This record gives sequence, C-alpha cells and structure tokens, in this order.
Amino acid sequence: MSMSATRIGAVIRKELSEFRRNRFILVTATILPIVFLISPTVTILAIKASTASTVLDRRVDTSLFLPLLIPVFVPALLSAYAVVGEREQGTLEPVLTTPVSAVEFLLGKATAIFMPAVGVAYLMFGVFVAITQIGAVPAVATAVLHAPQLPAALVFIPLLAGWAIWVGLAISARATDTRVSQQLSTLASLPPLAVAALFSFNVISPTFAVAAAFAGGLLVIDGLACFAVARVFDRERLITGTKPTSGSYRTRGA
Repeated sequence: MSMSATRIGAVIRKELSEFRRNRFILVTATILPIVFLISPTVTILAIKASTASTVLDRRVDTSLFLPLLIPVFVPALLSAYAVVGEREQGTLEPVLTTPVSAVEFLLGKATAIFMPAVGVAYLMFGVFVAITQIGAVPAVATAVLHAPQLPAALVFIPLLAGWAIWVGLAISARATDTRVSQQLSTLASLPPLAVAALFSFNVISPTFAVAAAFAGGLLVIDGLACFAVARVFDRERLITGTKPTSGSYRTRGA
C-alpha cells in the first residue's frame, strides 16, 4: 500500500485537535518555552558594560544554549505521550483499525508535533534576540548578534526537534506508562543536545565544516528514523495488549 497524503493529513488534524483538548499538552507547550526564555534573557540583561570580555563571552554562550532546550524537551514530552497516552485514554484503537499504515501514522504524529514545537522554538529564540537588541547594553547586544553559535542554533533547532520526536515516538510505541515514556524520551533526547552544548561552550570549535558534518548526520538520522520506528511499531499489541502472532500486521509489514 502506497503512502497517502490524505491519510497522513487526517492523522495530523486529529493530533492537533488532541493537543488543543489536552490540558497537560497545552501547559507543557506553554510553560517550558517561557521558562527557557526567561533565564537567558535575565542573564543577558543583567550584564553591565564594564563586564570583562571573558565573562561576557561565557554568559553569551550560556544564554544562546538555553533556548536549544525548547526543541528538545517540548517535542520529547509530546511525542512520548503521542502513542501510549492515547492508548491509556482509549482514543488510539479507532485510528489503528483504519487503513492507515504504520509509516503514515508515525509521519502524521511526527509532523503534528514538529510544526508547533519548532515554531515555538523559533519564536522564543527570536523574542530572546529581539529583547537583547533592545534592552541590553550595546556591547552585549553586539556580542549576541555576532556570536558564531547564533546561526548554528537556528540550523540545529529543527534537527534536534526531529531527533527528540522520533526517539519519543519509538519509546511511546513500546511503553505501557506515560510517565515512564516521558522520562525515557527526555533522557534519550540528550545525546545530540550534549554535542550542541560542546559547540555552544566552544569545547568543540564551531567551524562551518564541523557544524555542517554534525547537522548532516542529524539530518540523515531524522530522515531514516520514520522507517526505523515503523519496524518496531506493533499495531496488534497496541490494539489488543498482546504480542502479535505470526500472521500479525507486524509480520506482514516487515
């Protein structure tokens, strides 16, 4: 069965509708970005013109890194809920009994999470930069605007979000408890963030070649992740709560 944009679109619309109705999702998607915006903004605005250049650079590095937590933690929590949370609420089975394939289902889920998560991340990052340009002392505003981490962060936002989403969906599809799924998804989303931190704090020199290699690797992983997650997606277990037999969807799909 070939992929259908109509079926993927239906999953996206259902998922976005679920987000609007779920209070936990709304609170998570609202509070976390604000928290990760306030801290670096306060740090930058508190820097005085007389601050030593080494201290200034260190605080700018930290402030530009913190907004990168948004495209990691927000989609990790949302994707961790996406399958096991719906199963607990009893809204997953009706979708899985339709002709939608595992790849279509996962693509729809991932897209519905990716769009608002990345949109909010870019919005918060833009607000942070705008506030620093308006409220910070000129030397600090210039340091933020010309920091080599700034363009790298803009590139890494969707790539980090993609990693977090696919890891979260893989865990959510196998987990039996929402809280456990969210904890594991958050932990599993940290490795690429750790590499991004090394760039942000100049432990690894953020040269174009190194950043491009890391970004390219993440892009390839994100692109192949859907099919990798689909291979471990057990439709029968999610519907019945039992392991599939030899004639199950999983065997046929393989």
